[in-house]
Amino acid sequence: MARHSVGLALFVSELSVLYRRRRTWAMLAALAAVPILIAVAVRVTNSTRQSGRGPQFLDQITQNGLFVAVTALVVSIPLFLPLTVGVVAGDTIAGEASHGTLRYLLVAPAGRVRLLIVKYVGAAAFCVCATLVVVVTGVGIGLALFPVGPVTLLSGDTIGFSESIVRLLLITAFVTVSLLGLSAIGLFISTLTDVPVGAMAATIVLSVVSQVLGALPQLDWLHPWLFSHYWLSFADLLRQPIAWESFGANALLQLGYIAVFGALAYGRFLTRDVLS
Repeated sequence: MARHSVGLALFVSELSVLYRRRRTWAMLAALAAVPILIAVAVRVTNSTRQSGRGPQFLDQITQNGLFVAVTALVVSIPLFLPLTVGVVAGDTIAGEASHGTLRYLLVAPAGRVRLLIVKYVGAAAFCVCATLVVVVTGVGIGLALFPVGPVTLLSGDTIGFSESIVRLLLITAFVTVSLLGLSAIGLFISTLTDVPVGAMAATIVLSVVSQVLGALPQLDWLHPWLFSHYWLSFADLLRQPIAWESFGANALLQLGYIAVFGALAYGRFLTRDVLS
């Protein structure tokens, strides 16, 4: 019970520190700006824009405001979400070392393993928060600027408003799971250095490299192993019936990255000499 209390207190402290930082709120504000800018741009240019141009969901925004959230996720996933997650994950251990607080956090009864787990869970919690910010802001601005009604899915079927919200929550869960592997990579890189900016940059660069490799047809054999492979496959949740295969495959892939890079972070952190 005592160990459980220590872990819970450490987790609450981690979240408190994370969300007291101006940087965190600035990143969340930037994510919230994505759906707002999309909605305002579509609203302002609606009278002059030709149908069929732009991203897949862009034409449907004017017919149903809920598609603002979906389009914002399509825009955010390649860069904005990985960037913010990379900043948080890369700062987990390296940030404490750079501020000289890592040594004090490792004093009993915290311990290295518990601290590592808490840091990762905190980064995972940010993944949930970041994705929700995009979706909730998209729904809100969509309701304000566009009509909302039954949603026509990619399969051609129509669903009601309440089921549409359920689908959006499923998409939120899908995108959140997609970012967990990147968080584990960032945690591992963060154990390798005392310079948080370096860990952040390396994590973000790896997310870009993974997507570049995923765009090369010559590397088809490698694509299913890239952590970014399923990032945009949430479109399968907009079909009737729902195609769950990509959800399961994505969860399994991310779990593999969590296991591998979690083990690497564990091995590195337990043998590391902490001097700061």
